[in-house]
Amino acid sequence: MTHVRTFVAAGRLGSFTETARELGVVPSVVAKRIGQLEEELRTRLFERTTRRVTLTEAGEKFFVKASNLVADFEQLVNSVERDDGQLVGHLRVMAPTTLATQQLAPVFRSFLLEHPRITLEVSLVDRSANPAERGFDIAISGRAATYEGVVDVPLCPVRPLLCAAPSYLASRPPPTNPRDLADHSCLVFSATGTTWRFQGARGVQSVDVTPRLLVDETGTLLDAACAGLGLALLPEYVAGEALLAGSLQNVLPDFSPQENWFKAYVPRRRLSIARVKAMLEWLDAHWAKRQGVLDLK
Repeated sequence: MTHVRTFVAAGRLGSFTETARELGVVPSVVAKRIGQLEEELRTRLFERTTRRVTLTEAGEKFFVKASNLVADFEQLVNSVERDDGQLVGHLRVMAPTTLATQQLAPVFRSFLLEHPRITLEVSLVDRSANPAERGFDIAISGRAATYEGVVDVPLCPVRPLLCAAPSYLASRPPPTNPRDLADHSCLVFSATGTTWRFQGARGVQSVDVTPRLLVDETGTLLDAACAGLGLALLPEYVAGEALLAGSLQNVLPDFSPQENWFKAYVPRRRLSIARVKAMLEWLDAHWAKRQGVLDLK
């Protein structure tokens, strides 16, 4: 199991040096363990360079199963060794950059204060990714996705707002209907896509927009909108401060952009792990408390 745990750490970190630092050994020990594991499996698991190591095709397949094996083993050990009721072990979480910095940092901090025997690794990923394939316990995302063997747990609705800077709105006639957006500069979040849907008094309207800017991170989108580059669909929690400060204005207030949800994507086999369940409950409680805190209507 020591060799497998070393392999999983190396596959996650992409460096024997970083793996050695995490495990508290020297890099030569990591290389020796990996070499012995490759010899036992009779296949090469890593492609090695002077600076990085990357998983081979065989290594990628083995990494998924090995990550689950290590997680199950740690859970078994913890259940046997601890009898004081405290949660122990390591959690790996993926989250979008802006959401993590604006919303989740205090959540993670308070979770660790409450559970001193938990260690937490947070990776900021602004794209859709299968947590099971990458060895994560939880992936938090506002993107619609479906993965085999992965359960999605709804956490919080996301209310987007159509926004633009006063300087942009002063430069041309502002839109009065979603169909007018075809003639405007649009700043697009790639997860939202280029088909924007609005709910009006007469039902749902869909409009295809041509992006002047297409990005996969909402902080960059916010900056571009505040600079007057165009119209952007921004989550309320991202645009809130700029709207209150007057740096942005809500456009088409009579037409509500289609809502989506932040969800936690959890590999099915990890749903029963106590620390994973505890984190899901912590996240759910956090967003339940925040409902209605900021009203920008």
